[in-house]
Amino acid sequence: MSNSVFGDLDGLLAHVDSKFSLVNVVTKRAKQLNNGAPPLTDSVNPNKPVSTAFSEVREGRIPYKRTKEGIK
Repeated sequence: MSNSVFGDLDGLLAHVDSKFSLVNVVTKRAKQLNNGAPPLTDSVNPNKPVSTAFSEVREGRIPYKRTKEGIK
């Protein structure tokens, strides 16, 4: 799985707290890229905003902070 398009999962999870958060961050960022937001990384493929969003997360260019601990 280290040859995956999205890279090493552990490397991605170093910048977020869970796989669920990773999916949410990447989805939100990919939508922003589709709507014309400028990319934050040099490894950009304009036809693949999800791949670009994963690259941005892997490089630590997307700030992420959980605002709530859980549902109460």
